[in-house]
Amino acid sequence: QVQLVESGGGLVQPGGSLRLSCFASGNIFSFSTMGWYRQAPGKERELVARISSGGLTNYADSVKGRFTISRDNAKNTVYLQMHSLKPEDTAVYYCCCIYVENYWGKGTLVTVSS
Repeated sequence: QVQLVESGGGLVQPGGSLRLSCFASGNIFSFSTMGWYRQAPGKERELVARISSGGLTNYADSVKGRFTISRDNAKNTVYLQMHSLKPEDTAVYYCCCIYVENYWGKGTLVTVSS
């Protein structure tokens, strides 16, 4: 069983930065693809960024050049560094662990507003 706990969300002004963290319990983290997804009010959940066990990354077009996903296998933690935040980045951000099946965290709210 894998449990994911996200942290780092909050209120930030447009143009600001935040770093999200997600800790994964268990012993499959280093073998797993890890992802960040988000869901804005009234919209479907969408992929933000993903990083494979080997470190390969891919990003949604809307966040390329602004967001960076990284992982620390020694700490069982995946990060999402977000810069130049826009109001349209406001959403609940979910961490996902992909290994045989998908595991999800409960999410952390990011609000971009002045």
